[in-house]
Amino acid sequence: MNQQLSYRTELDNLSIEGIPEIPTALSERLNQYQNVRSAFFSGWLQHTEGMLILTRFADTFQLHTVNHPGGDRQQISFFKEPISGATICPNPNYNGFIFVKDIGGNERSQLYWYDWNTSKHQLITDGESVNGRIVWNNAGNQFVYASTRRNKRDFDLYLTHLDQLNQATILLEVEGSWLPLDFSPDDRYLLLVKYEAITNSKLFLYDTLSKNLQPLFPQYQHAAFHSATWLPDGENILVITDCNSEFLQLCHFNLKTQVLTLVTKDINWDVQYLTRHNNRQEMAFVTNEDGISKAYLLNPNTLQYTPVENLPIGIIVNMRFHPIEHKLAISLGTSANPTDVYEYNLDTKHLLRWTFSEVGGLNTKQFNQPKLIHYDTFDETKSGSGIKRQIPAFCYYPDAKAPHKTPLPVVIIIHGGPESQHHPSFSTFINYLTHELGIVVIAPNIRGSSGYGKSYLTLDNGYLREDSVRDIGALLDWIETQPELDVNRVAVYGGSYGGYMVLASLCHYSSRLRCGIDVVGISNFVTFLTNTADYRKDLRRVEYGDERDPQMRAFLEKISPLNNAHQIHKPLFVIQGANDPR
Repeated sequence: MNQQLSYRTELDNLSIEGIPEIPTALSERLNQYQNVRSAFFSGWLQHTEGMLILTRFADTFQLHTVNHPGGDRQQISFFKEPISGATICPNPNYNGFIFVKDIGGNERSQLYWYDWNTSKHQLITDGESVNGRIVWNNAGNQFVYASTRRNKRDFDLYLTHLDQLNQATILLEVEGSWLPLDFSPDDRYLLLVKYEAITNSKLFLYDTLSKNLQPLFPQYQHAAFHSATWLPDGENILVITDCNSEFLQLCHFNLKTQVLTLVTKDINWDVQYLTRHNNRQEMAFVTNEDGISKAYLLNPNTLQYTPVENLPIGIIVNMRFHPIEHKLAISLGTSANPTDVYEYNLDTKHLLRWTFSEVGGLNTKQFNQPKLIHYDTFDETKSGSGIKRQIPAFCYYPDAKAPHKTPLPVVIIIHGGPESQHHPSFSTFINYLTHELGIVVIAPNIRGSSGYGKSYLTLDNGYLREDSVRDIGALLDWIETQPELDVNRVAVYGGSYGGYMVLASLCHYSSRLRCGIDVVGISNFVTFLTNTADYRKDLRRVEYGDERDPQMRAFLEKISPLNNAHQIHKPLFVIQGANDPR
């Protein structure tokens, strides 16, 4: 090792050896990118004109209030751990809200009640289980949520009255992962979903008086039901499902006639979520159209929908109707600007920005929109069709005016999940690579990604796992055909399942890659499935395979990168927690 690379130092809990000292100017410039902030809508304030939002001023996301568009953000929570969500009580007689956070990153989320009158909070769950998916009743004095409190494995349903915050009663004891969706207008019935896999879930109707649990679509054994809400009459519901389609579509279902009718027949993309006004007289939904969010307003009486006009191209994180005024709150981000909170006037169709998140002094107008490409991969859409399957990918190029020499180096960023999707949203990491270093970033949505139909979603399940790795090989083939890209300088980067893809790509394509960065990736599927939390095991086995089956176990051991590390011949940087089961 030469003298320059023998550098060693201690930095906090890191021992750094063999890495040259990072120039101060580079660190300072990178620090600007790393301190870009964003803001997310959490609720309309009850007694004032204002919003509750999540944003970060220090190290973690905390709750703030904003009283008017462009107003100062007033921080009201001060925890070391980030707050992951909040929901304001819809009943003005109870002046407060529920927020969610874990402790020390243990992923065991707890529920807390915050009282506006006293500015104090209190823990309302047991401090040990996993808790989430809060649904208020129509009266706004009770809420139901899912919790693993009973055995740390199954998500039972608990009911809490705001007058007795520490006396949650078990509403329904179940096996598996169950989530509440919506109370009926008279608060008697509750829509529930049992989640088994991203492509397989069951919808149920629960009578809180008789305790009867009724499956609503027993004839669909292999379909997904992602959301459902009641219409005002209490006899009809809207449901997001793929039971008769490749995509998740919005459907109308009459509980008496049992007739299911497609609503979004003109949209051949996934409907991501549905939101409604408290009075159920106004609704809206968001679709994922080739990675881009589109919003629509829905008349619940006629089931007619119209696009929300004058929204920029980007990713909509959430939307919420104002309880009194005719407007929507929208959390929206683009590839050039981080997520911020906006108000959309439903009468004037005017978009008004409420938060202006700091961007580290950067000129975001210099950041380019990505280019969506589709490249051929190794197999056909249908065997014998002769039509190559195409993989969508977003390509981020440096500014053409910047003084970067071609051919340009490439970083392939592979998303986690794998049942996830890369969206062209704001990324400080991607913008730093492209704008400062002149690197082209390609983010493919390889097979197994969501958003492209349920068949595409399952193309990497079980024994098909390494077909997704072959999609990266096909991307390397595409890069070779692009004269502006340097085929000799291609790196792979990914986290969690994306980290597995980095390791697997280096095992299979070391000769074609320059290096790789694996962030908390899965290096052995057997140890991952053995050591992950009990409530996750069956959910992950649907995707990866059941390691308890000897044949599948042998296959998972065979393809696990940890057992094929000898095939990696290029530099690899691994970021991994010492206690991480992956």
